[in-house]
Amino acid sequence: MTTLTDTPRKTTKGTSFLIEDSAPQDIFTPEDLSDEHLAVGRMVDEFWANEVEPNLPAIREKQPGVAMAVLRKSVELGLTAMTIPEEYGGMAMDLPSLMVTAERMGRDGSYGGWHSAHTGIGTLPIVYFGNEQQKRKYLPKLAKLEMLAAYALTEPLSGSDALAARTRADLSADGKHYILNGQKMWITNGGAADLFTVFAKVGGEKFTAFLVERNFPGVSSGAEEHKMGITGSSTTAVYLDNVPVPVENMLGEIGRGHVIAFNILNIGRLKLGPAAVGAAKNVLAICLKYAKQRKAFGTTISEFGAIQHKLAEMAIRIFVAESMACRVVGLIENQMHSASTESANGSQELKAIEEFAAECSMIKVYSSEMLDYVVDEGVQIHGGYGYHKDYAVERAYRDSRINRLFEGTSEINRLVITGMPLKRASRGQLPLLEAARAVLHQTEPDLAVDDAELSLVRGAKNIFLLTLGVAHEKYGAKLEQQQEVIMNLSDIIMEVFAMESSLLRSRKLAAAGGGVNAADSSAVYLRDAIGRIEFSSRTALSACAQGEELRQHLSRVRGYASHDPVNAIALRRQIAGRLLANERYTV
Repeated sequence: MTTLTDTPRKTTKGTSFLIEDSAPQDIFTPEDLSDEHLAVGRMVDEFWANEVEPNLPAIREKQPGVAMAVLRKSVELGLTAMTIPEEYGGMAMDLPSLMVTAERMGRDGSYGGWHSAHTGIGTLPIVYFGNEQQKRKYLPKLAKLEMLAAYALTEPLSGSDALAARTRADLSADGKHYILNGQKMWITNGGAADLFTVFAKVGGEKFTAFLVERNFPGVSSGAEEHKMGITGSSTTAVYLDNVPVPVENMLGEIGRGHVIAFNILNIGRLKLGPAAVGAAKNVLAICLKYAKQRKAFGTTISEFGAIQHKLAEMAIRIFVAESMACRVVGLIENQMHSASTESANGSQELKAIEEFAAECSMIKVYSSEMLDYVVDEGVQIHGGYGYHKDYAVERAYRDSRINRLFEGTSEINRLVITGMPLKRASRGQLPLLEAARAVLHQTEPDLAVDDAELSLVRGAKNIFLLTLGVAHEKYGAKLEQQQEVIMNLSDIIMEVFAMESSLLRSRKLAAAGGGVNAADSSAVYLRDAIGRIEFSSRTALSACAQGEELRQHLSRVRGYASHDPVNAIALRRQIAGRLLANERYTV
């Protein structure tokens, strides 16, 4: 197993960044990747160039067998066995290695879907929750792609409400099988998978997971869905008609399927971050080259300030998303390795990921919306050509849209972002409400910080705590029912994490003598983000207070958000100039 080789960093609890400060050396960044991690990236890049890219047109057109043939070639490099422990024929790679791979695979949503569904949500339920017999039976076959895996959770009438599933599992009269009946939909790899993790309710009540093989009687797939994007991935319904599943194929415990479902989704949400970053970097590189070639009004469009603004903003948001995702990877790794002096096992990793479930949701929401922005501006930079199927940005635009639905919709994840820390606060696991009340009832002015950018981050945290304090006093335990307020609180939390992550990374880079684009990106982003935070706070506060009380709260928010502006136009031009010179994303 590869491991982080840098110096240990302090461990923290999930969402504690809202009430604690961190230093640049406390966070994990892409620049901390070891030589081994970088070697993994080079290996995947080479495989992509030699095997994936030449076959992408055929994969996107769903030419039979092409995607599976490419996937089988990746077996030789261990790419289908990355998440599987060594004792079951796997590579047992660490989380940073998986993220490095996810970024490369994110360059194309169609092939990336095949790989990610198999190695991630298809395989990990057995890795984390399978018993010894199940692991020995299935993991070696999954590692060698003797079986292709899929994850069958969603149903036609349940959607985001996974626990409302209607698929039933009833114990047979002889007690040897569970008989499954129901329908799953939107199943990635559904048309070719040999093994499904299927969620059903035992006796119609107890939500439980089962390992269902395609060759079990009564298992069938529907026709391939006609999708807006990721057209080369396999997406079908899966039908279960009196399917006899051996009792030994029940995964985990009866009635505990939600533990499996939600933990696997947390991992998927985290992996979506680097995948979106990889896709965005690819689109940015395409746009940089196009801008230098396309001429209008006697010059290339790369000379136009409006185009430079778009290119720079694309890079700024990529930088922030990348910084956030790597920071969460580091938080999970630190938590996992501090749990025991012994080598970390799957259970420790799972607990560590669960600890940062809210952060994983932030990565999913921020990165998917970042990519949507990048591809939209990519089409705009290409003008009419961007709307034509002969140009890569057209496909990237359509492929991107699924990410705001994948791994739980962005709305569901926004509920998690605020809901998780509130639950922990109510259990006494996080002194969040105490901090919120302290800011709300504060009479003395805050001590000034002789650091403009750090002051912005602290101001953003105070805005969140003030807004939360007002909202909690208004609604109490029923706050979670006020979804519009929760959504705005979640946007503030996400922006706080984005601000702090980008600032800490840029300073870490600067201390090492690099990161000019990073410094400029962070400077621009911090000031834009505080404006968005102020807007979200104002929206939430207006639902919780009125009259003079509201005016006093808004006055304090304005004070926390107050800052001296930078020349963002000049900084974006500088960022764009460096990007155009390199024709790719750089920090």
